[in-house]
Amino acid sequence: MTPRPRDDGGWFAHPALSVLLAVVWLLLRQSVAPADLIAAVVLGLVVPKVTHRFLGPATRPRAFATALRFTLVVLWDIVVSNITVARIVLSPASNPRPAWVPVPLDTRHPTAISLLATIITMTPGTVSCIVDDEAGRILVHALDCDDPPAMAAQIKDRYERPLMEIFR
Repeated sequence: MTPRPRDDGGWFAHPALSVLLAVVWLLLRQSVAPADLIAAVVLGLVVPKVTHRFLGPATRPRAFATALRFTLVVLWDIVVSNITVARIVLSPASNPRPAWVPVPLDTRHPTAISLLATIITMTPGTVSCIVDDEAGRILVHALDCDDPPAMAAQIKDRYERPLMEIFR
């Protein structure tokens, strides 16, 4: 029996992740001092190399302008959702209507589905509970939702459609 060649992914197996880790490190440190630049480069190279076998092959996003707009939409939605949830939680007169919202998926791209579930969970007031591959849907729990079909349509329009363009 011949041993399988070891797949270490190389130093740049996930270049987008390397850049993202380095940039996030510098943003968190709020510094471009030489020590922080060196730490950012080391993190950007070592973490993807060490985790390559868990991550699998790198996914190459396509539409970078769409990705940039999408990032801004997600950040805006997180801010707005934080304010909305704060009002619900802090207002004694609030009467939230929790709901389970099935969101049928048109995409089958695993990275797009993972990002969609992550974005839903990061947005205050919603949690993606089940990604059902067989049924092709994500089941979302919403803190306050009076129209589940409208919320599903909004998730598909604001998040899934751009993800499908980015990861076609």
